Amino acid sequence: LRNLGRLGIPVATYDFHPANTYTTAFVTHRGYTAREFSVEDFRNKVEKQQFDREYSADEIWANYAYFMKAVLPVAAESNVTMALHPDDPPLAKMNGVAKLFTHYEGYRRAEELAAASRHWGLTLCVGTWSEGGDKMGKDVFEMIRDFGGRDRLRLIHFRNVSSPLPRFHETFPDDGYLDMYQVMKRLREVRYAGCVVPDHIPKLAGDDGLQRAGLAYCVAYMRALLRRANEEVG
Repeated sequence: LRNLGRLGIPVATYDFHPANTYTTAFVTHRGYTAREFSVEDFRNKVEKQQFDREYSADEIWANYAYFMKAVLPVAAESNVTMALHPDDPPLAKMNGVAKLFTHYEGYRRAEELAAASRHWGLTLCVGTWSEGGDKMGKDVFEMIRDFGGRDRLRLIHFRNVSSPLPRFHETFPDDGYLDMYQVMKRLREVRYAGCVVPDHIPKLAGDDGLQRAGLAYCVAYMRALLRRANEEVG
C-alpha cells in the first residue's frame, strides 16, 4: 500500500476468500473456451477440507476485522483506497471455510467495520454478482445505485456469465444473460469515473497465449457501450 501510494496508484483491489475454488471445468462455446463452475460437480468431485478443521463465518469475520484494523490506516496514510472484491463463486462455505462477501449484507457489514473511511470501497465484479442471481440481496443495478450513489465504487470488472448458479460458464460481455449495456448506463447515471476493465477474458479459437484478440474484442465492445451510454445519459 505504501509503495502504491508513492507511485500514485490510487486503488488496491483485494479479495478475502481463503480455501476458494473457482473452476470445475472448461467449456467451449461459440468458438471460445471459458471456465465453468457447477455446484454439484464441486460438492461431489472437487471439494475437500483444506485445513485441520472447519472455519465459521464468525471466525472469518474476526479475521477480516483484525486485517482491516491493521491495514486500513496504512491505506489512508498512503492515500490508497482498498477495493473489496466479492467471493467468486458466491457460496456460503467452500472447502470447510465460510465466505463472507457473497451477498449485499456482507458488503454492508464490511462497510460498517470500515467506520466511514473514504479509503474503503468496492471492486464490483459484475460477473461474480451475476453468478449469484436472486440470492445476492441486491442485483447488479441496485448495487451500482446504492454503492455508486455513495461514491464507494472503485473498480468495475466487466464480465458476463451464461446463467446464475447452480451452474454457469463465463462469456464475452455480449453473450451472457445480463444486459451489459444497462450496466454501463447505470454506471454513467451515478457518475462513476473510475476504471472499468475486461475480466476473465475467454480464449478465442486461434488466439495467442496473451489473448490479445479476446482483449481487443472486449475493449471495443465496452467502448461502444460507453459511447451509447454517454449519448443517452449525457
